[in-house]
Amino acid sequence: MVFRKPPDGGWGWVIVVVSFFTQFLCYGSPLAVGVLYLEWLDAFGEGKGKTAWVGSLANGIGLLASPVCSICVSSFGARPVAIFSGFMVAGGLMMSSFAPNIYFLYFSYGIVVGLGCGLLYTATVTITCQYFDKRRGLALGLISTGSSVGLFIYAALQRELIELYGLDGCLLIVGALSLNILACGSLMRPLESPSSPRPEKMCVDKVPDQYFVYHEKEKTIEENISILEKGYIDEKCVSNVPDCKQDIILNKNVLSSINVNEKDAYKKKVVEQTNFCKQFAKRKWQVYLTYWKETMVLFKNKVFSALFVAILLFDIGGFPPSLLMEDVARSANISEDDYYMPLISIIGIMTTVGKLILGILADFKWVNTLYLYVTTLLMTGVALFAIPFAKSYLTLAMLSGILGFLTGNWSIFPYVTTKTVGIEKLTHAYGILMFFAGLGNSLGPPIVGWFYDWTQEYNTAFYFSGFCVLLGGFLLLLAALPCWNACTNQSPKLPPNTYSYKVASN
Repeated sequence: MVFRKPPDGGWGWVIVVVSFFTQFLCYGSPLAVGVLYLEWLDAFGEGKGKTAWVGSLANGIGLLASPVCSICVSSFGARPVAIFSGFMVAGGLMMSSFAPNIYFLYFSYGIVVGLGCGLLYTATVTITCQYFDKRRGLALGLISTGSSVGLFIYAALQRELIELYGLDGCLLIVGALSLNILACGSLMRPLESPSSPRPEKMCVDKVPDQYFVYHEKEKTIEENISILEKGYIDEKCVSNVPDCKQDIILNKNVLSSINVNEKDAYKKKVVEQTNFCKQFAKRKWQVYLTYWKETMVLFKNKVFSALFVAILLFDIGGFPPSLLMEDVARSANISEDDYYMPLISIIGIMTTVGKLILGILADFKWVNTLYLYVTTLLMTGVALFAIPFAKSYLTLAMLSGILGFLTGNWSIFPYVTTKTVGIEKLTHAYGILMFFAGLGNSLGPPIVGWFYDWTQEYNTAFYFSGFCVLLGGFLLLLAALPCWNACTNQSPKLPPNTYSYKVASN
């Protein structure tokens, strides 16, 4: 498929709006799952680590399947994938309202909803990057705020729905709201060049029409010839008995010649289809080999290799607060009367602000996006170390706001990836990085929950989380600096398939 030059506007702004609402509708409930987490603890009576798997799977399984999601978007396009995923998210939420135990929630809420969210996230990011170049940072920042606004609104909405209709009614209503994703997905028009030639049809379309006659007759060709021969002979014998014997001999000669011609055509058809199958298998094998070769080339880039370690450690340590902060406040014996706003809502609104500000900063030429991303990682680690010292609602609210703002670095992560590997490799590289992000999302909350079940307090868990995030930030910084120097001094000598990160954002 051939794409036009990104228009940086026009229908691209429609793409931004529908992508915003898509992420709002699909990620609102999974990101605000901390409200549901408390209800599931009371409903099923399982441990914190075991129950935390539901929310961690919902936010991690889609990222774990990012390579598959990337292949789906590349193969079918953003629009069909978005529409199909809308059914998955809505169906998974509605199924969760009938969950008899925690294990059913692992499948309905964790896997089905999580996989649908992963497909939608990949589709929205990919099509937005296709429509924007110069304003890509702003566009990605705008669409990524959809999930943060969803977190802010759904945290209060789900709590209100639980009070009015119970946990099951809340999930049914939220699932019905998710059906609006279908309308958003239908507007994701692909950016194709109208002057580009249409792709050639597969080789099987070039097989002559006469070969397809045998689709219904190839197993009964002898039977058809015998029937034709018998009918022709009977007709001639009734009308003209003396000439019957002569016509029988003549008819046998004609039918035998037809039989030979049809058998030759049938053999030719078999040969054609056999060659087509061989070529198709060979082509798919070449695509598979090319994928792994490109993957190995990506990991030769030091920045890319450090980036996947950093995103893994960041999600192990940085994701649990958005899921467990409400339980942290309850464990600190903070009264609900002191709540001016749910802590998850504070994280959501500040994540929105962070995504917008960081996305705008990424578009400035004097701002190095990788330095900016590393800074957010280091500050997140410090904030996580401070959580055990917060003993009041005010301090927890301040830390929630700081963590929410720094979590807005998700808006610049696609920007960093694009500048590292190039727009043509974005889908491939982003799928790999999101796999490791999903692994971190899936492991982070259960690890923190297990620490609590083991020690009966959250202090050790958040010390561990802060250490993971700081370690990832320092590794990325150490790996990036020598790479930048090499790019600056030896860029003409790099082989054509090597992808490197430049010092400036442009």
